[in-house]
Amino acid sequence: MSTTQISIIVPLYNEAESLPELSAWIDKVLKENRLSYEIIMVDDGSSDGSWNVIENLVKNNSSVRGIKFRRNYGKSAALHCGFQAARGEVVITMDADLQDSPDEIPGLYKMITEEQFDLVSGWKKKRYDNTVTKNLPSKLFNWTARKFSGIRLHDFNCGLKAYRNDVVKAIEVYGEMHRYIPIIASKAGFRRIGEKVVQHRKRKFGVTKFGFERFINGYLDLITISFISRFGKRPMHLFGTLGTLMFILGFIMAAIVGILKLIAVYQNLPARLVTESPYFFIALAAMILGTQLFMTGFLGELISRSSSERNVYHIEKEI
Repeated sequence: MSTTQISIIVPLYNEAESLPELSAWIDKVLKENRLSYEIIMVDDGSSDGSWNVIENLVKNNSSVRGIKFRRNYGKSAALHCGFQAARGEVVITMDADLQDSPDEIPGLYKMITEEQFDLVSGWKKKRYDNTVTKNLPSKLFNWTARKFSGIRLHDFNCGLKAYRNDVVKAIEVYGEMHRYIPIIASKAGFRRIGEKVVQHRKRKFGVTKFGFERFINGYLDLITISFISRFGKRPMHLFGTLGTLMFILGFIMAAIVGILKLIAVYQNLPARLVTESPYFFIALAAMILGTQLFMTGFLGELISRSSSERNVYHIEKEI
């Protein structure tokens, strides 16, 4: 059993100004609640001196740990490495920009340990960045994710979340999948997912790192998760089924064309050449496409059996 009760993972990119205040705030809250903790700050290739700030924090606080990427990989990569390094009974993720309040940590911890949730997601019910270009796409995105997954969360993309340690060790986050961690966890069998209304604070330092394109990428990632969760280990079930149906459809169409030709010849009726019928070429294309889909599924099975499925991120330093 780990002696650390809480691991706090803070992915960051160019947030040097906010890190000292965030670290001091977390330290104050958790000491007041007599909770043992570690802070894992994952520097995602910052260029503003964030790593120097982390080094100073590590020297002054033994509970702070630092991981530095050689270049910018994205938030999902930072969370993935933080999850692997976490030693706490409960793992909490939060953004480094001070818009997530550390005062929420004890409440999230209790929901995991006392109410037996696998995962608790924050809901920033009252926001201070309610611009039309950000709020409207966000609502549409969350509505789609709810309908698609059946998970009744209001804010999938909230950075403030809490997990049991075995949840973060069992899931893999990559690309831009961090916004879909509740869905990934549910697909992995962790279905006790809760929600907590949390405080949203105005940004104090720096600028937002997210643009409108994240919503387009978000929908593409949603499709990816659906495909991988259902067919990642058995691609033949998808491509083989589609290929078989296409081939059978093409074969039936070709047979009909051929039978009609034979009937016409048998009855001494004028009949065009089979190759003059457009249906012959449609049937031929369907059979070729069906064969290609079937072979795609077969190759996918070979690849899924032999791939290591391991992401490699180049960590430059760890303290």
